[in-house]
Amino acid sequence: MVARLVVVSNRVALPTARKQAAGGLSIAVKAAMKGRTGVWFGWSGKVSENPPTQPQIIHRNKITFVVLDLSTADYQEYYSGYANRVLWPTLHYRVDLAEFTRTDFNGYVRVNQIFADNLSNIIQPEDIIWVHDYHLMPLARELRRRGHENPIGFFLHIPYPPPDILTTLPHHEESLGTLSYYDLVGFQTDNDRDNFGRYIVMLGGTEGRDGTSFTLDRRTIRVGTFPVGIETAIFARLARNAERSAFTRSVEESLGGKRLLVGADRLDYTKGLPNRMEGFAQFLLAYPEWHGRATLLQITPTSRADIQEYADMNRAVSELVGRINGHHGEADWTPIRYVNRTYSRTELAGIYRVADIALVTPLRDGMNLVAKEYVAAQDPEDPGVLILSQFAGAAADLDAALLINPHEVEAFPGAIKHALEMSLEERRERHGLMYKKIQEVDIHRWARRFLAALAQTQKAGLLEGIRSFLSAFA
Repeated sequence: MVARLVVVSNRVALPTARKQAAGGLSIAVKAAMKGRTGVWFGWSGKVSENPPTQPQIIHRNKITFVVLDLSTADYQEYYSGYANRVLWPTLHYRVDLAEFTRTDFNGYVRVNQIFADNLSNIIQPEDIIWVHDYHLMPLARELRRRGHENPIGFFLHIPYPPPDILTTLPHHEESLGTLSYYDLVGFQTDNDRDNFGRYIVMLGGTEGRDGTSFTLDRRTIRVGTFPVGIETAIFARLARNAERSAFTRSVEESLGGKRLLVGADRLDYTKGLPNRMEGFAQFLLAYPEWHGRATLLQITPTSRADIQEYADMNRAVSELVGRINGHHGEADWTPIRYVNRTYSRTELAGIYRVADIALVTPLRDGMNLVAKEYVAAQDPEDPGVLILSQFAGAAADLDAALLINPHEVEAFPGAIKHALEMSLEERRERHGLMYKKIQEVDIHRWARRFLAALAQTQKAGLLEGIRSFLSAFA
């Protein structure tokens, strides 16, 4: 029997859903499922006081979508509470923002148990299970407790900090430590992978001689770096076509010949939006000759609007933009255009194509696919310039960008001036190096590499079992 791929994520992009902006995780999972027979399991996105006890099942071609609704308490404790108020800030190095409560932690464990109970009803012995992201770290432990011996892999889409940050989290062994129940744990960067290894050793684990595995409580955990990519050729074609669209032409015409800088980020404190705005303001102060000649378009769809901190952040950024525009703006020029709405991939591709500069400057990011999409969208004969945070995972692949420390607001003016005045020859050289890289590490290669490594863990486990069996008779 051919093994099915069972993908588990917090949210599932249902084929029946209305058109929506595709997130990085959704695009990654779709790439993993392409051409395969499999199941995509997770939360439907619906919340109610009394959710159905049975999951909804939808069949589309070779893929079966299986989704659960959450109760109001589950949503508040598991998702809004522990996942987004504790794990998200902690894993992004912001311990100061973590708000731990025992109630939220219990809700997090409970929902993982609910997922495991429902998964147990559909898992077949030959299935390969691939779990995604920080919402579901304990899931392998729960599946093992229910007797499942399938190969189970886990991929973390966000950063993984060093042990001295992780251990500030109460009961960290019961959430972060449960990654040791997976056969393979994948990370975006070598730094994240190495931090995990140090954490496992701190818990009492030992590192294997090959440096790619650890043993903890007689369990072997293999680790690897698998940087997420994009569908490079497809996005490049999308941008070429979008450049001719009425939408893109209207954006260009509205600039009146001014140079365009673009930022596109969810509203989140990890993205460093206040630093970016202040950095652009300092550029205008330092180089007044650029007044009226350059505009920053910041596209920031609101996210997690039900969490007060995010509403406060939106207000603070809006006020900051208003202050900068009030100080520097003219009747015929608005320095910063701040837009709180979602654009389609096609519309974004068109904006990236015509933008002279992309400011991708998160304070900390697992990968950041906007950086890779911007590179893919450029005209190789006349490319724009990427200014990239050294703390984005993408910096490991895109080291030909202008790398800056986003915590140093004073670094922005020089980088922006360099980008605006960069010669065509240098722009082409930098773009060529980056485009080659995103071709090599595209999204389909990412999925193939991870699943091949997960298959190898199964073979390694069989060999290990044979060795143990033979040693008993030595």
